Amino acid sequence: MTFYHRLPLNANVKYVNKHTALDLILFAPEGLSRVELARQIGLTRAAMTQIVNDLLASGTIHEIESSNSKSGRPPIILEINPQGGHIVGIDIGATHVNLVVTDFSGRVLDEVEIPFNVKEPPIQCLDQVDRLFRETLAKMNLKLDDIEAIGVGVPGPVDTKAGMVIAPPIMPGWDRFPIRETLEKRWGCPIALANDAELGALGEWAYGAARGEKNIAYIKVGTGIGAGLLLDGQIYHGISGAAGEIGHLTMIENGPICNCGNAGCLETLAGGMAIARQAQEAVRKGQRTMLSEITPIEAITTRDVSAIARRGDRVAQQIIVQAGRYLGIAIAGMVNLFNPTMIVFGGGVAQIGDLFLQPIRDEVQKRSLPAAVRTLRIQTAVLRRRSSSMGAVVLALSMALHKLAEAKERR
Repeated sequence: MTFYHRLPLNANVKYVNKHTALDLILFAPEGLSRVELARQIGLTRAAMTQIVNDLLASGTIHEIESSNSKSGRPPIILEINPQGGHIVGIDIGATHVNLVVTDFSGRVLDEVEIPFNVKEPPIQCLDQVDRLFRETLAKMNLKLDDIEAIGVGVPGPVDTKAGMVIAPPIMPGWDRFPIRETLEKRWGCPIALANDAELGALGEWAYGAARGEKNIAYIKVGTGIGAGLLLDGQIYHGISGAAGEIGHLTMIENGPICNCGNAGCLETLAGGMAIARQAQEAVRKGQRTMLSEITPIEAITTRDVSAIARRGDRVAQQIIVQAGRYLGIAIAGMVNLFNPTMIVFGGGVAQIGDLFLQPIRDEVQKRSLPAAVRTLRIQTAVLRRRSSSMGAVVLALSMALHKLAEAKERR
């Protein structure tokens, strides 16, 4: 699987095989032996040895003894050299920014999350991200030159070639703003920009719940709702980067008005803002609920609804269950459409747990075709709120490793 590395049109066979080998090693959870690597690519041992030696010389990989040997001498395996450099993954959400710094093995060295408002002007938002990034580096005694690549996720449709979002419903003022170009000028290193839900799919596929799977959907349920689709081992972006925007499926013809301008979108019924709005409306109507203890009413958040639901409040529970049902109906359509093996739920709302997840499972089971749901697994993200930032690490790491390998080839 490759993400940001594109082979030149005149690439020779050895070049293609070398970068294929690098990807296979990168995404092997426990490394690969030379024999297994040669088998997967279809090369002789001699040809594989030459490629591996080149990668060893570039410093992108190293050899270690396997820890899984049960008897005899441990076999030697190839894995990404964790000392190759530092990678940064940034998840810019509607109401938060999560930033992680990792080594080349994907091991998190530091993590920080701050409140954020993506509805502010782009420059003001990126100034805040820039400060967070520089403060984190200073805390770790790192310099900009120590960072090999940075991955950035945003909550909107992304034109990956142009490095900008296209008409993002919950990012007013960001349409076609040059996000990647702006950050590359500030930070002086390669930037990979992608949709946050797509990055959530990559993060869970590489480091979380979906390791080894080739057909998954990652559903990010936060302020809005989006899906990252991994189809046959590749992220599916769509023609203009708008694939996976399931938050804007129409669920009720004359429902609440959505940020996208339409009425009755899934996001207006099951997203974080919708849950908070429904709770506020319940209090205004005088329903008996502990939510009425929160003042002012406008201060009620999804997190409040979740916490009070756990205390047994019936109104709060009903709001969450109904949101789960709407989401389950939409997911059932997705299951029938592309028949994934796993659906992983992430984002802040998904952290509510089984009270939210069970009605989703029930609706999917009831409304999906038996053949489509027979082997389907539905679960919450293993990486929790870190899924998208770790997906950003996957993109940046792939980009950095191939760049280092190419630099060695040009010497």
